[in-house]
Amino acid sequence: MKQFLELLGFLALVQGAMGLLHEFTDWHIGLVQRIGLLDGYETYASVALVVLGFALFATAESRRSG
Repeated sequence: MKQFLELLGFLALVQGAMGLLHEFTDWHIGLVQRIGLLDGYETYASVALVVLGFALFATAESRRSG
């Protein structure tokens, strides 16, 4: 379970970082800008993904390794 939470945290962190990179450099990477529902809110969604990634890492760290 700990490794699964770490994997989800890593994916959320990477997607959030790529979304922010897209917003500031206009490179076409990441999945956030491809979701039509988030038009105009890509920066907020990317920041939320970064925060979610850190929260998942903290949750994984608080879990026992079993």
